[in-house]
Amino acid sequence: MLGDRWSLLIVRDLMVRGFRTFKEFQGSSERIATNILADRLQKLEAKGIVTAEVEESDGRKVNYRLTEKGIDLAPVLLELLIWGARHEETGAPRALIVEMEKNREGVLAEVRRRWRNRDTTPLLPKFKVRKERR
Repeated sequence: MLGDRWSLLIVRDLMVRGFRTFKEFQGSSERIATNILADRLQKLEAKGIVTAEVEESDGRKVNYRLTEKGIDLAPVLLELLIWGARHEETGAPRALIVEMEKNREGVLAEVRRRWRNRDTTPLLPKFKVRKERR
């Protein structure tokens, strides 16, 4: 269900970056192909992790949102974010990661509050993503 990297990145972007639209996911620094993005969103929706909602002001626009099942992945995703920043160069401000490590429960409570209130304010500020050298 979450075994490929794209599904986890979509869940991450919904949960932490406040992404909601296909276009926002497509514009992410990971550069997911359109066909793969459409496939993963469909699979996440079929598994009950994501729901697609037609925007009230524009019936042509779809917004994606985590379901209760999806938001329950928050503790797992938080640990992956902390682990990744500890062991790899992610570009995330070190002070922010240290604060998240110290205050896991507070971070998780804030993630749930934003989800409940449909607050799309990103949990993590934008920061420069460093490209991997080949």
